[in-house]
Amino acid sequence: MRVTKTNNMARQLRIATTAAAASLLAAAAHAAAPGITGTSFHLDAQAAYITQPDGASIYSWGYGCASPPGGYAPTAVAGATCPDMQLPGPTLIVNQGATVTVTLTNSLPAQAGRTSMLFPGFEVTASGGVDGLLTKEAQTAGTVTYTFKADSPGTHSYYSGTQSDLQVEMGLYGAIIVVPTLSGRVATACSNSSNDRARAHDFGTGVEQDFRLASAAYDHAATCYDREYLFQLSEIDPKIHLAAEAIATCTTAGNGGASCPANMNSVATEQYHPVYFLVNGRSMPDDMDPNYASQYPHQPYNGNPHMHPGETTLLRIIGQGRWQHPLHEHGNHVRLLARDGNLLLAPNVLEGESEPRLAGPLLFTTTTTPGQAMDGIFYWTGRGLNWDVFGHGYVGDPSVCHPDANGYYTEDPTAQNYYEWCGDHNKPLEAHPFGNVGNGGPMTLPDPNIVANGAWYGGSPYLGGEATTRAVGTTPIPPSGTIANDPGGEAGFAFMWHSHNEREITTNNIFPGGMMMMMLVDPRAYLIDESK
Repeated sequence: MRVTKTNNMARQLRIATTAAAASLLAAAAHAAAPGITGTSFHLDAQAAYITQPDGASIYSWGYGCASPPGGYAPTAVAGATCPDMQLPGPTLIVNQGATVTVTLTNSLPAQAGRTSMLFPGFEVTASGGVDGLLTKEAQTAGTVTYTFKADSPGTHSYYSGTQSDLQVEMGLYGAIIVVPTLSGRVATACSNSSNDRARAHDFGTGVEQDFRLASAAYDHAATCYDREYLFQLSEIDPKIHLAAEAIATCTTAGNGGASCPANMNSVATEQYHPVYFLVNGRSMPDDMDPNYASQYPHQPYNGNPHMHPGETTLLRIIGQGRWQHPLHEHGNHVRLLARDGNLLLAPNVLEGESEPRLAGPLLFTTTTTPGQAMDGIFYWTGRGLNWDVFGHGYVGDPSVCHPDANGYYTEDPTAQNYYEWCGDHNKPLEAHPFGNVGNGGPMTLPDPNIVANGAWYGGSPYLGGEATTRAVGTTPIPPSGTIANDPGGEAGFAFMWHSHNEREITTNNIFPGGMMMMMLVDPRAYLIDESK
């Protein structure tokens, strides 16, 4: 973890208060990696309209469910649906080794012509339809069937293989998650009693549900994780969409008596100038509304990661569209596990070890390449902040921090300060505190009366069920009666996750917007509910 990147407390508090002040973000919503399950999928390619935060309604194409799917995952996610057109397309969640069949119906406007699907990384057999440049294609109102064995675990993309400069831009893309088959050794390593207790957060406030698709990303003991999120990054050039819409809706009368174009060949896909930048088909702040929210009938997936300190979070990231997108995850680097389902391993097994070590790099930004998928591990612990993020040191504080071999407190997985960095235990934040924490810290907080409060910020710079109590002195933090959420609800640290291309954090050139979301580090007293 680089101090210059993530551990600047002024930046952290600024981000926290920014998230709080943006009350438009409303109630917290969580992401997980929702999708449809089964081995046989019946998908439709259709046209519909998607929305943007600036009020634009954009004509788009997308894959959707032509018939109800076999099921949904995670099973506890509320309101799951698979419309007949969505952007991105349905996330297909399958088990490693399964034979998967995808039948595609071409319900696009006749002027769009043929369409198809590519599944890179898999050996695909196509039947029906007509021969195309890259695969079998479905003619207008026709079907084509693709069959492959899901022998490559991890995260993968799928997208149109027909006139891709137009059809992928219009929205014909999606994700496949292949859930790995785990050996007994890996399953045991990823489900030991200490991990399970920590994940449950069972210390009198309830037990969190498990929203993981598996306990490990791959059949390797170093790929265990506690929660997961899928982010598909893409962009929209509205000129292309308007041109396609004009052809699809053209009438002779509306065209001044002239005949309408018979195809989309006249749609210019260069020069390319996107002004909408999407995470899972939505732009900020829409991407922080719940999954399957009714106000986005064709954009069911959100992007809003939440976690507790010390949790390992699996990030599944896919570059969709035509541009590279440098996604920057504030709070820590990302340890890359795999690209396109290929686990990155050292070439040799070290003496005394049972499998090769992970060899993926630590990434400051997870820069996507169009069509490429990557899996990585992210976690946040507070290490390196140089102050006690849990606010210990007040009178009567019973907490301890006995470091394990890595310097963290892991004795009691149910403790409020589980995974605290013990090197900073009892170190104060404030040089001149308002509360009861001792002085001498690295910075002075602003006057609490001018600190913004909001849905994700409790006004306290501390995590934990007693965070507000720890901070309160003669001048409470925050001022009395202004707490939006106490730490037993949701009031943690907010970090902005966003594209490092500044244009891409705008919506139609207006900041903030675009390819941006907030990652929340929640107090362990708060049970993260990804069912909504």
